[in-house]
Amino acid sequence: MVDPLQITADEVNCLIHAYLKDSGFQHSAFVLRAESHLEHSPHFRKHVPRGELIELLSKALLFSEVEAHWRGDSMTLSCRNPFNILERHVCSAPQPAPQHSVASTLMADHVPNGGPSTQSQALPEGTLKRKTSDTTVLDEAPREKRAKTGSPIEVAVGVGSGPSVEPRRANVQPLSGGVDGTDGISESSTGKEIEAPTSALGEKEPEDSPVQLLKAHKAEVFVCAWNPVNRSTLASGSRDSVVHIWDIPSPDQNGDMHVQVEPPLTCAYPPKENQGDLTSLDWSPDGSLLAIGCYDSVLRVCDSSGKIYFMHSQHDKGPIFAARFSPAGKWLATASLDGSACIWDVQGKRLHRQYAVHRKCCLDVDWLSESEFATSGSDGLVHILQVDHPHPLKTFSGHKSEVNQLRANPSRTRIASCSDDKTARIWNIEDITHARPHGDEVLTLTGHKLQVSNLAWSPVTPTGEHELLLTTSFDQTARLWDSVTGQCLRVFHDHKSHVYNLAFRPDGLHFATVGGDGWLHVYDVQTRQKRWSYSTGKRGIFELSWQQFGNINRIAMALENRAVGIADLTRIPELQ
Repeated sequence: MVDPLQITADEVNCLIHAYLKDSGFQHSAFVLRAESHLEHSPHFRKHVPRGELIELLSKALLFSEVEAHWRGDSMTLSCRNPFNILERHVCSAPQPAPQHSVASTLMADHVPNGGPSTQSQALPEGTLKRKTSDTTVLDEAPREKRAKTGSPIEVAVGVGSGPSVEPRRANVQPLSGGVDGTDGISESSTGKEIEAPTSALGEKEPEDSPVQLLKAHKAEVFVCAWNPVNRSTLASGSRDSVVHIWDIPSPDQNGDMHVQVEPPLTCAYPPKENQGDLTSLDWSPDGSLLAIGCYDSVLRVCDSSGKIYFMHSQHDKGPIFAARFSPAGKWLATASLDGSACIWDVQGKRLHRQYAVHRKCCLDVDWLSESEFATSGSDGLVHILQVDHPHPLKTFSGHKSEVNQLRANPSRTRIASCSDDKTARIWNIEDITHARPHGDEVLTLTGHKLQVSNLAWSPVTPTGEHELLLTTSFDQTARLWDSVTGQCLRVFHDHKSHVYNLAFRPDGLHFATVGGDGWLHVYDVQTRQKRWSYSTGKRGIFELSWQQFGNINRIAMALENRAVGIADLTRIPELQ
């Protein structure tokens, strides 16, 4: 007879490996994979849902509660002591009086191994062997986007560009309901919640719905970006390395955004090493090319029709975390887990120079001019480099942990960086970009309780006012800062999970945040008040891209439920 319950060490290792990757413990995941030879496991390439280990532990905790509190034919509900994953549970409920039966009396002298007899003492609650979990039973497993440093295991990547795959039209499936069968919910600043019916692709939405959901991806959508020139073109990328290029029409003459959307072009290029998570999408300034960063370490650049322009595996030791075109589009910069940044000659379709400037991992890159750029890494450093110079022009130190992201302000006089050390810092670079003398003082922004994951400068600063900087953190908050004084102007506590991404409206009047709780919140910059919110349900929103021109004002969202959301903000009175 086959044992109905079998748990192998191999399966447990796969679960723990997935948990470590989801949590961002890249080195631990690498060691576990190497020592347990997971690449040879038949389970290694199976899809493990995010948070699966936590969900299984939660179910085990529920079983333990039943096991500890069962009283013959019913459950006792009077225990107030919690279960702790590392401590034995002591039940606070009244203990039942010991029952002495004839059978127990007869067996008193025949207890094996010299154990206590059932006649001499009743079994206490704590003697039962049980599995434990967190003190709070989770309603659902936490769903987190792969941390940028969360997968160092994609190191064995073959060199060579490989064959390209011609783009094809996606087989689009209509989305007839919200996330997990629930409708999305939108909320205005008044706090009133209304149902926001989701769209069936190619069908018209109810006229009162401000959000349209488009579904063609087969995996979680991680990234999205509007084309800067062809305003109806939107690119979205998912966990399975597939990029869709959508044609999203502008509102019709009646102002209705929900006109028919055609199936997207699909750019499907098989990833190497079964690691297809997309990390970055960036359009060239003229809108003709799309740079794609991926966990399989291969740089891909497509044209606006989805055909491959060029691809290269120079970063052969780890994922590409960022890919960004220079302001004029002559160069393309990439940042990788291999510790290097690469500059690519876009017209020549070749590597211009590779800069091995970070000890472990290069996490982000941003352009300061057409020839200068900045990088940040897991070594806590920020480097300023020049495309024709092999060594950094300047290095900023001060962060105590990984520098997750950096951005130059609109005037390219300062750089802001954010780190796992719970701070953001602002560095002056006028001596490099504008040849102006200045001091080397740094402004440190403190207040976040956990890692600071994202930041953005306000694109517009009124005359006479200080530039504003927005940061988000895994502490579930966003903070608005005065970038000159370092004063925190407001803390926003609306998210109930990690805040994944943020963006300012292009004219600087509003900003938005999205997170693992599935909520999009839009705020007024001047009043610093929430104006409108939208929820997908229980699944997260990983990224957003804000587009505004003419009478168009809309946000694209990359959703964990495998859809792309388009929020038409012109239909929301609170944002007018």
